[in-house]
Amino acid sequence: MAFESLSEKLNAVFKKLKGHGVLTEADVKEAMREVKLALLEADVSYKVVKDFIAKVSERAVGTDVLSSLTPAQQVIKIVNEELVALMGEHNAKINFPSEPPCIIMMCGLQGSGKTTHAAKLAKYFKDNGKRPLLVACDVYRPAAINQLQVVGEKAGVKVFEMGQINPVVIAKQAVKHAKDHGNDVVILDTAGRLHIDTELMEELCRIKEETNPHEIMLVVDAMTGQDAVNVAKTFDDALGITGVLMSKLDSDTRGGAALSVLAVTGKPIKFVGMGEKLDEFEQFHPDRIASRILGMGDMLTLIERAQTSIDEKDAERLAKKLVEEKSFDMDDLLEQMTQIKKMGSLKQIMGMLPGVGDKIKDMDIDDHQLNRVEAMITSMTPAERAKPSIINPSRKRRIAAGSGNTVADVNRLLKQFEEMQKMMKQLGVMGKNGKGKRNKIRLPGMRF
Repeated sequence: MAFESLSEKLNAVFKKLKGHGVLTEADVKEAMREVKLALLEADVSYKVVKDFIAKVSERAVGTDVLSSLTPAQQVIKIVNEELVALMGEHNAKINFPSEPPCIIMMCGLQGSGKTTHAAKLAKYFKDNGKRPLLVACDVYRPAAINQLQVVGEKAGVKVFEMGQINPVVIAKQAVKHAKDHGNDVVILDTAGRLHIDTELMEELCRIKEETNPHEIMLVVDAMTGQDAVNVAKTFDDALGITGVLMSKLDSDTRGGAALSVLAVTGKPIKFVGMGEKLDEFEQFHPDRIASRILGMGDMLTLIERAQTSIDEKDAERLAKKLVEEKSFDMDDLLEQMTQIKKMGSLKQIMGMLPGVGDKIKDMDIDDHQLNRVEAMITSMTPAERAKPSIINPSRKRRIAAGSGNTVADVNRLLKQFEEMQKMMKQLGVMGKNGKGKRNKIRLPGMRF
């Protein structure tokens, strides 16, 4: 996961600071030296790191901080604020015109994920009530048009294409088509190259002149580190980009590009790709990313993911079932697990919980364990799922064999499910009269 190494190093620095009852200027300087090394190792631009450390140091050695009752917390607060400022104090938004359509020109090097992220962006707009149109302007790369049609179909968005003719003509006709057919967002998927060349830039400039886009969105691969920042600067100098879409931020990238782009180019990151699926895509929130880096979690993003992934009707049905004291069964558990899987990997989800990120970094959290539990439940008969208490030794052997697990795994699932049933019953009582006990929630099959 992006920033994992940086987060680990920064938290080690702050843990050391918290061990001091009183901080001296020398303590702060030593901590800043370690923060500087951590940022450089994360592939953050040297100039950006130098300016960042100077700002934090200036604020951290002030009288208010050193004489505070909680000086370490004050230093962490300053680092957090400066990280947010480094990435942009506010989450940058799309510049929608007063009169549609909003024309967004996607550009970037070949292999950055431009076509896939054009579809992700289109789906994002569609889910937010817009009528986007994807436009195939990459007429050079083999099967580029077909790829856009495939991902466009998955996103439920129409694709405008005119074959392998002049991309400038395609872009111009697409804008006309959008106006005639009521599309309020036009996303131009332009051609990329393996490297920046004059021919590429000239074509992009002609498309820009003919369509007058409201947004020029550069897609950069977060895994390329400082090269991504250099690419952003080159495209900005030639085209005047309005924002950056950073792909592969879910990878094991060191995160330096995300921390350097705004400072080097003056242009904000507007969206990030967090996985291969079309819905693994979100707006870039500098304050939330800073919180993740410092191990403070990211509850807002977690809540937003839950809102988009969890079916409200199913949640209401389960809540009603609990209040009416109807038994929580294996089908309900299977349903809840399906909803959790839609939100992302377990490690990613748990990493968004405040104070949990640092504790789980060395844990072997395997999403396949959920699949194993799912296999055991689907190997049960409807009667067994409705009433697990009827599962005797011979049934356990059948379920174990049918799901590729052991009888011990089935026993563990049944025992943990029994605990969950008790907890759910007490939650139902709480929903009725406000009384009940708090219980620890454990996911079946998860052994940490």
